[in-house]
This record gives sequence, C-alpha cells and structure tokens, in this order.
Amino acid sequence: MKSWKEKQKKPLTKGDPIAPALVRASMYHLPGDPDGYPGYGRSANPTWDVVETALGNLEHADCVLFPSGMAAITASLVTCVNAGDRILIPSDGYYATRVLANRFLAPLGVRVDTCRTLDFEHADFDGCAVVFVETPSNPGLDVIDIKAVSEAAHRVGATVIVDNTTMTPFGQRPLELGADIVVASDTKAPGGHSDLLMGHAATRDAKRLEAMRDWRTFSGSIPGPDEAWLLHRGLQTLAVRLDRMCQNAEVLAERFLGFSCLKTVRYPGLLQDPAFALASRQMTKFGFLIGLEFDTETTAETFINGCDQLQAATSFGGVHSSAERRKRWGDDVSDGFVRLSVGCEPVEGLWASIEDSLKRI
Repeated sequence: MKSWKEKQKKPLTKGDPIAPALVRASMYHLPGDPDGYPGYGRSANPTWDVVETALGNLEHADCVLFPSGMAAITASLVTCVNAGDRILIPSDGYYATRVLANRFLAPLGVRVDTCRTLDFEHADFDGCAVVFVETPSNPGLDVIDIKAVSEAAHRVGATVIVDNTTMTPFGQRPLELGADIVVASDTKAPGGHSDLLMGHAATRDAKRLEAMRDWRTFSGSIPGPDEAWLLHRGLQTLAVRLDRMCQNAEVLAERFLGFSCLKTVRYPGLLQDPAFALASRQMTKFGFLIGLEFDTETTAETFINGCDQLQAATSFGGVHSSAERRKRWGDDVSDGFVRLSVGCEPVEGLWASIEDSLKRI
C-alpha cells in the first residue's frame, strides 16, 4: 500500500477532467493475479483513494476514510484494545463515544473509565491501552494539553487517540503534538454543506493503519463513493470557509459578553476564557464553536427559535450558523447550555438577528 506521499495526484494530460472520477463500482475487471489492483468494492475504490490522498496532504499522515466520524472512532478503538484492556475517555466529550465504549466495548471485557476533560493532565493512566482525548471538548470547549497528555500516556505504553473534529488540521495538529491516531467527523466542516456523512482516521504508524483498513474491509464499514466525491469537493474550500467561520466566531464571542441573560460564554479565543492561554499555544485558530449558557431550558430554546439566522439543528460546521441545546442529548452541561456553530454568513447581518433574539428574552 502506497503512503500518502507516494499517492500524490498524477499530472493531468491535455483533455483530462479536472474533477476526480466518481467510481460507483462493486466489481472490477480482474483477470489473473489480483495483487495490486482493486478487486471488490468493499475493499477498494478509486474515489476513496483520491479523498484519502487529499486528507493525507492535510494531516501529513496516511488516512483511512470511513462512512461517518463514529465509524472512524470505532475503528480506532476496536483495533487498539483487547479483552482486559483499560481505556480512558472524556466524561464531558461527545456522548456517542461514551455510548459506544460502555454499550459495546465494556461487555467484551474492556474496562472503560472516564474523567472530565480538565482532569486528563492529572489522570492515572496506569494500565491504559488507550487514552482517548477530545480537545476542545464537545460541547464544553475545555482544552487539553495534547503534548503533555501524550507524553504521560506513552510512558505507560498507551496509545493516544485525539478527536480533532472541532478544529480540523487547519486549526490544530495533534499528530505533531504526540498523538498516535487522529479521528474526525468530516460530516462537519470538511464537508461543510450539511449534505453528507463521512469521517477519517489518520496515523503515521503503518501497523495501526493496516489494522484500521482491515477493520473497514471486514466489518463492511465503508464510505459511499458519492459521499466521498462530495467530501473531496468540500475539502477544496475548507481553508477559506474555516477562516471565515473562525473570524465570525471571534467577533460574535466578544459581543455576547455584554448580555446579562447569559450566565457564561465559552470560546477559547476570549482573553478571559479559561482555555485561552493553552489554546493560544496549541491551536492555530480558536474555532467556530461558541458555548452559551442561559439560566433555563426555556430561555435557551426561546433564543434559538427566536433567531431567524440560526438553524435549530444538531451537528455543526456548515456554511450556515446553527444552534442547539445540548442537554437534550445527555451531555454533561446545564439545561440552558447552547452550542452555537458559526457559519460563513456576513457577520453583521448574523449578529443583528442574534442580538434581536437576545434582547427579546
């Protein structure tokens, strides 16, 4: 299997299409020795290869494409643990990771422990096979020192997996900070248009990469070629969209501070935010997510539903701004906590709508 560096796009010849081919094939012409050729649609697809190469250019590592972020998380965990192993995951991170671990890994003999994001740097890693890190945490936006946690975890022989969904490689580079595997939901900002599900895992370890590829093949956890093609298109504008989203978020976060109806405003780019100092060192951007805490569930829902520029929807990272009250999914936040995902809209028009909704609370 060629590495991401070896799989760079071949120069186009005159008359070649600029866009990559969308290959919808379950079978390939394969006479004789099959080695080195695509053989079956569950194990290989040329459209996947193009997207994995593009992601590899961003991650500076080999990537495996999956049909969702959770599929990538699943592959990273199941290929790194055995019965009797211990894993440590965030108690205040993405809830689906905890459900996966507790409902499906624990019954197979994996010991699942949790701790809050801010406690990871002082956690007991003894006996851990995997330390799973999410930073900034989703939805609370606390930040972990990836380098410090990776060094501590590696001293006891643990594999460090970092969920980098909220930042993308343009905002944070966990592999450079010591992580062994990066996972991400490309459903979010990389796709960017709320019309696909996709995820990936990236690593510089050949054995881990092979294990995750094998898991994809034999579990059947494979991406559709149409979705993969759409993701490739989204990746081409990711840097531009992310810049705009983060710039908008920085403007809005400062303006939220002036409203008494908000108990707290969380954004790593705010000077007074607890995560600011570490985020300034570790991240190249402060992200596009803002945490808003209202006093009650009713107030939070009134804000969301009263703002005509916000989509009341789960997920995040689209070109449009969206918001949701995260307690409804069981997240470790207050009833009035709202996760705001800032999009690419003209910021003054977006703020006018948000401000109007806030003033009517």
